[in-house]
Amino acid sequence: MAKKQDVALRASRGRSDKALGYRLKRLRSETMKPTSAHQDADTPEPPSSVSLDLGWGRLLFAQTFATNEALADALSGEGPARRDIAFYIRDPHVLLSMAPQELFLDPSHTYRLNLATYRPSRRQPRGFFIRRLTSEVDANAVNAIYQSRGMLTVRPDFFWARRDSRAVTYFVAEDDQTGDILGTVTGIDHRRVFQDPENGASLWCLAVDPQSPHAGLGEMLVRRLAEHFAARGASFMDLSVMHDNEQAIALYEKLGFHRVPVFAVKRKNPINEKLFTHPPADFDKLNPYARLIVDEAHRRGVAVDLTDAEGGFFRLSFGGRSIQCRESLSELTSAVAMSICDDKAVTRRTVERAGLIVPEQIEAVEDRQALQAFLERHGRVVVKPARGEQGRGVAVGLETLDEVDDAIRAAREISDRVLVEACFDGEDLRLVVIDFRLVAAAVRRAPRVVGDGRSTIEDLIAKQSRRRAAATGGESRIPVDAETKRCLAAAGHTLSSVLPEGEEVVVRKAANLHTGGSIHDVTEQVHPDLVTAACAAARAIDIPVVGIDLMVKSPNLPDYVFIEANERPGLANHEPQPTAERFVDLLFPRSGVKSAERALAPRS
Repeated sequence: MAKKQDVALRASRGRSDKALGYRLKRLRSETMKPTSAHQDADTPEPPSSVSLDLGWGRLLFAQTFATNEALADALSGEGPARRDIAFYIRDPHVLLSMAPQELFLDPSHTYRLNLATYRPSRRQPRGFFIRRLTSEVDANAVNAIYQSRGMLTVRPDFFWARRDSRAVTYFVAEDDQTGDILGTVTGIDHRRVFQDPENGASLWCLAVDPQSPHAGLGEMLVRRLAEHFAARGASFMDLSVMHDNEQAIALYEKLGFHRVPVFAVKRKNPINEKLFTHPPADFDKLNPYARLIVDEAHRRGVAVDLTDAEGGFFRLSFGGRSIQCRESLSELTSAVAMSICDDKAVTRRTVERAGLIVPEQIEAVEDRQALQAFLERHGRVVVKPARGEQGRGVAVGLETLDEVDDAIRAAREISDRVLVEACFDGEDLRLVVIDFRLVAAAVRRAPRVVGDGRSTIEDLIAKQSRRRAAATGGESRIPVDAETKRCLAAAGHTLSSVLPEGEEVVVRKAANLHTGGSIHDVTEQVHPDLVTAACAAARAIDIPVVGIDLMVKSPNLPDYVFIEANERPGLANHEPQPTAERFVDLLFPRSGVKSAERALAPRS
């Protein structure tokens, strides 16, 4: 018995020693061991000091640089408004010592996927497909996604000129129904770039439209790129991910990526500032709407004092001027203007006197005959609290008196006064007006789910709600309440219904972002009459920053009715439009780039 135990112990030790040896060998090959391979006499020398221009900046392959001095010198040549990355740094402490005032160690992890052991998923994309980038329209859509994710954009002609490149591959995910581009990923074949003896590849710029209704987009883009490089015979695919991006890291580890001790170094520039400076205390408590403005203020050198981060309150100071803000609401908005926006009935009367088209409206009273007559006159109505925000208590498209009664009871929980108004069919258009000029326009669409043939509507809502929350920093979720159940019932469904694959159902009629709606930029397409109406409403209220909501037949048609005005519009919802820039311009006109250029220009 003892002999058997001794044999088993030796076998176990042997396996452990082999496993340890393999781990140590892999550790050496993936860290400090320099890249090398046997070169035949006829094989040309691999290129040295390789940098690849990707439009947003250069990717410098550190293993191709002879010395750290040469790599530091190359990084110093970074162009304006660019983000160069030196990747595969084996000894970052040495490189940083060359220019400590200019360079910093990127706080990201490197993950590697062994393509020899990677196994494709049997699950196929649902509601979208993945293909190569093929047109300038694709390039513009990719840039819009980049901007919505806070990434640097690329000239569309840059994408177009490299659409057939064998070194750089651009994939996009396209919606089956609408043709919209929903996501993108970039892949680099290292052999094509610098005859990589390790036969590697890397993934960059994975980005998914935060408004996408489909699950699994990011995973499918990563898988498509991995399969692309595996078919080309690559040994591995690397990527760099921020150390605190837990959601992305969980995805990569699920797909089989493992972390390797390889580093990236970048230059200290305004674009990278958040990565090498310590954010102010309580910065993480800011919601996305306040953080967007604070980031813009920091970029300009405007002093920021977070007075109540959880509430979104902060003070901005520049050139002797100091202004208290709560997100996009500032001291420049008067109490009178705020009061007008706060009461929807007063808002309606104010803009009606300014010549805007408004829907007929009554106050909900106990007189059921009056309500019945109003409902019969218009067929469908909207019920909403006279005071309230973020879509709470709003019910749209009510067709029976019982539905109106239920909606009024729900709205009274938000406000004592409740309004009933005519329902106008069309799209919900939000126009952001700053300093009485249009800055952004976007169509807001009601939350909807797409069936997969297996999940109940309740499960689909939960999944969609999680995606909306992740895309908006927790600001957007789909509530499962009486209004959701009413909308489903009107479509012939319940929460337990299983939708056929590809079938889409609207789960709430109101398009408010806080209740799960999505937003789609239409600034370039909006009709001039709609812009005129929004600016006229802002002047009638006399408010410097406002979100004007209109119901329109289409953003490029002049027909509309005024819905309401929001004195604290969420500027972060309208990227890539420069809402935060125009807001800080309003507060501190001399802090902008043009003002700085004029101030620094030589005197004639």
